[in-house]
Amino acid sequence: MKTEKRILTLLMAVCLALGALAGCSSNEEASDGGTAGTTFVLGDTTFNAENEEPDVNPHNAYSGWACIRYGIGETLFRYSDTMEIEPWLATEYELVDELTWRITLRDGVTFSSGRALDGQAVKECLEHLIEVHDRARGDLMIDTITADSQTVTITTTEPRPTLLNYLSDPYGCIIDMEVGITEDGIVVGTGPYIVTSLVTREELNLVKNENYWDGEPGFDNVTVLTISDGDTLTMALQSGEIDGAYGMPYASYPLFENEDYTFSSTATSRVFFVHMNFESEIIQDDAVRQAIAMGIDKERFVEDLLDGNGYPAMGVYPDNFSFGGDAVTAKGYDPDGAKAILEEAGWVDTDGDGIREKEGQTLTIRWLTYPSRQELPLLAESVQATLGEIGFEVIINSTADHNSIRVDPMAWDVYASAMVTAPTGDPSYFFSTHCLDSSAVNNGHYHSDELEALAAELDETFDTDRRAELAVEMQQIILDDNAFVFCSHLQMSMISQSDVTGLVAHPCDFYEITVDLRPAE
Repeated sequence: MKTEKRILTLLMAVCLALGALAGCSSNEEASDGGTAGTTFVLGDTTFNAENEEPDVNPHNAYSGWACIRYGIGETLFRYSDTMEIEPWLATEYELVDELTWRITLRDGVTFSSGRALDGQAVKECLEHLIEVHDRARGDLMIDTITADSQTVTITTTEPRPTLLNYLSDPYGCIIDMEVGITEDGIVVGTGPYIVTSLVTREELNLVKNENYWDGEPGFDNVTVLTISDGDTLTMALQSGEIDGAYGMPYASYPLFENEDYTFSSTATSRVFFVHMNFESEIIQDDAVRQAIAMGIDKERFVEDLLDGNGYPAMGVYPDNFSFGGDAVTAKGYDPDGAKAILEEAGWVDTDGDGIREKEGQTLTIRWLTYPSRQELPLLAESVQATLGEIGFEVIINSTADHNSIRVDPMAWDVYASAMVTAPTGDPSYFFSTHCLDSSAVNNGHYHSDELEALAAELDETFDTDRRAELAVEMQQIILDDNAFVFCSHLQMSMISQSDVTGLVAHPCDFYEITVDLRPAE
C-alpha cells in the first residue's frame, strides 16, 4: 500500500506539471509562452542535475545532451545511423595539414533569434566553449579560430584526428553568443524548437521555430517533463498524460507491446559499468578487484533484470564495433575462482559470519550508484547478493547526490554508472574522459604508464585501422588491471503513443526531438 500511495502521489505531481497540456491532440492555448495547436509531451528520467544536465546550456557540464536531444541546438557535423560523420550545419571540411581544419558552413541557416549562422558566430561560440568547458577544451585542443564569411579555420595545438568527432559532441551545439546564456541556462540555437521556459528537475517548454532551415517542425509545442521515478513514468504514458517516454523501466515494456504504442529500439554503446577507486586501501588490493570482477553475474543482470534488453559486456565497446568486446578478454562470472583468489591473498572468514577478514579488516565494499538510471540500483542489489556469497559485505549508497560524493575519494570504494562510451563513433572518447591522468572523470584516480603512452599515440594517429588496434590494446590493459568492470551494453528503446511518429532511437543517443517528430497521419 505504501508503494501504491507513493506512485499515486508522484503521478499527481506529474499531472499538475502538465497542467492544461493534454497530449498531442490538444488544440487549446498552451501555457508557458506556448502557442495554440498541437503539443507533444515527453517524459524523461534523465533530464536533471543528478545527470549533470540542470539546463540546456551546452557549455555547462553535460547539458549539451539536453540541448541536442530536445531540438534546440545542432552541431557542425552529426552521426548517421551507422555512426559515420556527416555534414549538418557545415557542408564540408578540408584537412589543410595535421593542425589545420577548414570548415565550410551551410548557407541559409539562422539562429532562432534571427541572426544568420556565419563563421563569426561559430568562432564566438567555440571560443566561449573552450574558455568555460574543461572537457571540451581538453578534447578539441584548439589553438586559434579564424572566421571568413561562411568559413571557419581551426588550428589545434597538436594533431587532432578526432576533431570532427568531438565537434559533433553535444557540447558542440552552436549557440548565438550575441544573445548569450540566461541565468536559467537557456540558450538560442538553430534547431527546430525554441525554449520558452525551464525549471530544473521539473520541466522544459518549447515552441516550434517558424523559420527553421530544414523543414517545418511537426508540433507547435513541446514539453519535456523530468520524471525520475520509473513507475510514475509508466503510469503517465499509460494514462495518456505524456505522449512519449525515455528511460522506461524494462519491467514495464510488456505493458506497451500492443497497437496503442510505438517502440523504436537500437543497439547502443551505452554500458553499465563499475569504476574501482584506487585511492581506497581495500581496492588497491588486486585480489579484491579480481574477485569483484569475477563476482558479478552479467548474464543474470541482462536476462533477469534488464529483461533481455542488452547483452553482457566484455570491454568498453559493443561487439558490432571493429574495436568491440569480442576483440578483448575479460573475466567471467566465477564465484569459486574468486573465493580461491581471496583465500590465497589472505582474505578468510575467521569468525563464521560470512564476511572475510584480513589483518583485522573486514572485506567491506562501499558501492556508490544513483537511481535515475532505473537499472543501476538493480545491479547494485544483484552484486550485493553474488559478492555476498563470496564473502564480501556490500554497502549500497544509491543517491541523487552521487556526483558530489564521487569526487571525494575517501567516500566510496566502487562506483557504478552508465554512459555512452563511443558517442563520437571513435574509440578515444572513453579513455580520454575516464582513464587518463588528464581525464575529467577519472573517478578512481586510475593510472597506467602503458595506457598513457598508447593514448598519446592514439591522439596523433589518423589511420582508422591503427586506431582500432590501439583501442583493443588499451581496453585489455584496463581489463587486466581490473580498473573497470563492464557489465552490460544496452538495447535502448523509446516508446510513444501510436498517434505520434518520428520519435526514433539513435545509436549515439543524441537525437530525440527532431523536425521529423509529428502527429501520425
